[in-house]
Amino acid sequence: MKKSIVILFLILANLFWAGNYIFGKYVVTELSPIQLTFTRWLIAVFLLFPLAQWIEKPDWKSVWKAWKLLLVMGVLGIISYNFFLYWALTYTTSMNAALVNSMNPALIVLFSALLLKEKISSIHALGLIISLFGVLLVLTKGHLLDIFQLNYNKGDLLMILAILVWTFYSIIGKKLKNIPIISATAVSVFLGLFLIAPFAIGSGMNLDLSSKAITGLLYIGIFPSVGSFIFWNISLRHINAGQAGIYLNLIAVFTAILSLILGHAITIIQILGGLLVFLGVYLTSNKKKADPPAVTKNM
Repeated sequence: MKKSIVILFLILANLFWAGNYIFGKYVVTELSPIQLTFTRWLIAVFLLFPLAQWIEKPDWKSVWKAWKLLLVMGVLGIISYNFFLYWALTYTTSMNAALVNSMNPALIVLFSALLLKEKISSIHALGLIISLFGVLLVLTKGHLLDIFQLNYNKGDLLMILAILVWTFYSIIGKKLKNIPIISATAVSVFLGLFLIAPFAIGSGMNLDLSSKAITGLLYIGIFPSVGSFIFWNISLRHINAGQAGIYLNLIAVFTAILSLILGHAITIIQILGGLLVFLGVYLTSNKKKADPPAVTKNM
């Protein structure tokens, strides 16, 4: 697959995920985190299986043979990450959650080096630093020292748990090279739903939702749940986890842009920060020809 297509997929995945932060903040006021997680993936599963059959025409028996690994993927990426994210949004703002999320690329780079033996070159490290700096510039509106004054509440701590979960989900996802991408995602979602259904239904589902909540649910169930997961997992098969992780910084930038669309002001400082994030992404996504083979070695 062409590198430009991989980059486009990573950008789209994070654009859709940014919308998840915005809409999730609205929907979580009417549904509990566990109910929102369940409903989101219930919508998605009805799209994923037909898409898998239409596009990939998989040998479902061979897909289901990897059910143990797919179950782990479901527990991490389908249940845990989303549950912690929506739980966090009941206590903190979308932008504050995005700020904590900006730590995710660094964690993926760190754990990829420790667990997958992936190496990062000096130019990639520079790109990581620049993009993190850009995210902080965007979210602190140019007052970088404010990062040390943030009063991290329960929501911020829950977001740390969420990004730890996503780090391991991304690394484990590298082991699914021989399984069709959409099919693997569909089965992971199905297994995740099977596990979470008793808790969601037992908590008492709220069916009297506002039009805003219904719109948010449809968005979350289609774009972040289907589009983002497919684009992200496709990309992980063509780029190492550390390099893909840097693109998660775009969530904060896209969150700021979506906030602007919704009527919030955006400053020159935020625009500058966004440009720095894109510069960092560019540097991190480019490999030097002199890099040793170990840089792209995958387990």
